[in-house]
Amino acid sequence: MKLLISIKNKTEALEIFKSECDVIYDIKNPDEGSLGANFPTVISDIRDLLPEYVKISATIGDMPNLPGTASLAAYGASMLGVNFVKVGLFGVKTYSQTTFMLKKISESVKTFCPKVKVVAGVYADYKNIESINISNIQKIAKNCNIDGILMDTANKNKTKLFDFVKNDELKEFVNKAHKYDLFVALAGSLDVNDVERIWSTGADIFGVRGAVCEKKDRKKGQLKKELVKELYKKVNMFHSKTNLV
Repeated sequence: MKLLISIKNKTEALEIFKSECDVIYDIKNPDEGSLGANFPTVISDIRDLLPEYVKISATIGDMPNLPGTASLAAYGASMLGVNFVKVGLFGVKTYSQTTFMLKKISESVKTFCPKVKVVAGVYADYKNIESINISNIQKIAKNCNIDGILMDTANKNKTKLFDFVKNDELKEFVNKAHKYDLFVALAGSLDVNDVERIWSTGADIFGVRGAVCEKKDRKKGQLKKELVKELYKKVNMFHSKTNLV
């Protein structure tokens, strides 16, 4: 299982790099939502700062049902040297809408940057935000040439992933994705105490932000390398090979 840490600027990227932990650097803007998009200059600066071997992910937002906008954003992010582009399927409500958006995003990325992997972000609390039902997203993702799926939560206030999805449901979700040769990242206000539980689902990636920030404040808290090291050590206890690289 790999550790993914969401960052919002060069300072945080450097703090992780100083920790000497092998993690995926996930660039986002927490002020714009769960999968809030950051600015091209920020992504470019972080890519230039880090060695080529460091894996970088960039989110393009909690997207409304605007396939053209999403496709252009995904294309733009992929041209900045990232390894993964993630889109939050926030505003799609039907399988046909989801299929059309993901096909266009994948096409836009892989036509110009075939090595960049595209990740479909879904929300465990989809009922609360009236978003797409996550039950059949694996098949849709595979049919749209998507590489992986992230399950996160839209609401970060006093709730976490397990408030919406039980362990058995997560295991089923992950197994189904693996059958379609998709990797799976799980996130949603997780912390060091959740590592073994997430590992037991078979997930490929453990995603966090607040867990490595002061006071677990994902927006205002400063990212700390000591917290990164602590979490990385725990995740590394459950390390296993994935199909990410």
